[in-house]
Amino acid sequence: MFRLLTFLAALLLTAASAVAEGPCAPMSFGSGSYTVCRFDLRASPLALYDLDETGEPYGSFSALAASLASSGKTLSFAMNAGMYDDAQKPIGLYVEDGQQLKKVNRRAGAGNFHLKPNGIFWIDGPKGGVTETEAFISSGLKPRYATQSGPMLVIDGEIHPKFSAEGTSMKIRNGVGAVDGHTIVFAISESPVTFHDFAALFRDGLGCRNALFLDGSVSSLYDAANSRNDRFMPLGPIVGLAR
Repeated sequence: MFRLLTFLAALLLTAASAVAEGPCAPMSFGSGSYTVCRFDLRASPLALYDLDETGEPYGSFSALAASLASSGKTLSFAMNAGMYDDAQKPIGLYVEDGQQLKKVNRRAGAGNFHLKPNGIFWIDGPKGGVTETEAFISSGLKPRYATQSGPMLVIDGEIHPKFSAEGTSMKIRNGVGAVDGHTIVFAISESPVTFHDFAALFRDGLGCRNALFLDGSVSSLYDAANSRNDRFMPLGPIVGLAR
């Protein structure tokens, strides 16, 4: 009996260790609960995915995982990554594997995307960041991957000027921030939060000088280590880690 209990305890410890080694973990900040996923791009080559080999949007994490599996790769993390139209195509800048598939969107308009300043999440090998759209254009950056969304949550250490600490609009939200030139963090709220509180999470809780809102109504996470596969669909651009 003792040996059996010891064996079961070892199994539980092994399982717990496996979960702990994943990139995503729960986090409480202020009055909100979040799941936060952290990556060092020098060791974790994140990529963006939108269209499959037939030219159609993947539309879901399951479809992306199946496509990657057919080429011998395993999807370990994924999150929706930028706003899109009714055809699931990006509405702003989108670069995948060095090819620009959609140009920068500088137009004015309604909705969160146009709550300027908006911004661009980009990846270029071991480097990556979140950059306000006009600053990105001025920088001359030509990254391997890029997706435009909006609004910016944090700009150079300051919370978006149109967010109010007294705001009352509460929604599930997800976003991405840059801690430094190679450390990227994603967060998804597990209960509705305001824009201001979500921005404060990135600035004050995660140490990001720049952070970008990715979406609200379709906020989704794929976290293989914790057996999570949110099935909101159809999705547009997806950021993922595959081995």
